[in-house]
Amino acid sequence: MRPLAHLGQPGSEGCKTVVFNYQNNVVKSYRWNYVLRCAYCTGESSFEAKTEADSNDVTEHPHADKPYVCTVCQKQFTTKQNLKEHRERHTGEKMYSCTECEKRFTTRHGLTSHMNVHSSKYKCSECGQCCQNNYVLTVHSRIHSGEKPFECNDCTKRFTTAVQLIMHSRIHSGEKPYNCHVCKMAFSQTGHLHNHMRVHTGEKPYKCSVCNKAFSQTGHLHRHMRVHTGDKPYKCSLCNNSFSRSGSLQEHKHHVHSNRRPHQCPYCGKHFKTNNHLKRHVRIHTGAKPYSCSHCSGCFSRCDQLKTHLLKSHNEGTWLTCHICQKKFSHSGNLKTHLRRHKSVKPYVCSECPKRFYTATERTHHQLVHLDFRQFCCGLCGKDFKCKYIVKKHFQKCSAKLGFNNV
Repeated sequence: MRPLAHLGQPGSEGCKTVVFNYQNNVVKSYRWNYVLRCAYCTGESSFEAKTEADSNDVTEHPHADKPYVCTVCQKQFTTKQNLKEHRERHTGEKMYSCTECEKRFTTRHGLTSHMNVHSSKYKCSECGQCCQNNYVLTVHSRIHSGEKPFECNDCTKRFTTAVQLIMHSRIHSGEKPYNCHVCKMAFSQTGHLHNHMRVHTGEKPYKCSVCNKAFSQTGHLHRHMRVHTGDKPYKCSLCNNSFSRSGSLQEHKHHVHSNRRPHQCPYCGKHFKTNNHLKRHVRIHTGAKPYSCSHCSGCFSRCDQLKTHLLKSHNEGTWLTCHICQKKFSHSGNLKTHLRRHKSVKPYVCSECPKRFYTATERTHHQLVHLDFRQFCCGLCGKDFKCKYIVKKHFQKCSAKLGFNNV
């Protein structure tokens, strides 16, 4: 439990009460509000308490002695046993196992609470779900009733638990009470601090059961497991593509289905969908070639060009082979595009008609059909064309026909 506010300094006239906010699972009922007079600040020898229904606040005496400190996250405890059980959270070791199922826990308290699920002691009358304790059952019941008794004073958003309200209120206040003792980075939630601490400790308690690869967070492990299972739960609503990560789906929608191009070239005014595409394009104007070969003097404007050069000229690297026709590629993107043709997947849709295409370039060339003007002109005969690549082909034929073979 941590203080939300302390009204005044020790011994001051302004410090009559000390009110503390609910955290962790110290308070048994969310409906109690203890307002205590601090003996340290007021000189009184005892505490006086009153209760108030439907409050978000609870209290704790701020001067209670907590001599046992966790060396990893600096959290303080009143007893040695509490500290011991807390330390087990950092090790990731789950010593306490359930006799009814295979679930394991890092603390004895976690196991005890879990056993209530099997005993059906706290069972929801609406759906039959068994909960760990009466508080969890009370919160769970609000799913059915729709009750949200905790309201934010800043935006009037409502929440089912006091903890959710506290976490939300930090969005408005910017409060980050949990500090890393190594790099002083601050966090709004203890869970975020615990995850961050593994950056310093190198702790990776979550192991893959298939390949034994370890991870610092459960979310990372769950995402990794999709490599083995092949699960792709994120499906594009515009095409048949599926993805293992939500971020990959968003990138796909932005790159493939969106026509929005917010990044503009300062040299020619051309627009691009991503900043990386713009950077790569700008090198055409500047002539920059940041990728250099370590075996020869060759320099390249793009990384994939260097990779192709190393494979073809110096036999360095690994070719990517199509498992259907055995064709080889130097870049994974080219292989993915090639595989679309085998699978007949055409994710690029014309904005003017229902026609679909394997690549964005093919779609761009097609969309010129819908334009009313011809922006490319042959310098020899004056004929106009809609497509750049068509005028290039025409120019070669036209120059040969007119006898300009060296053009």
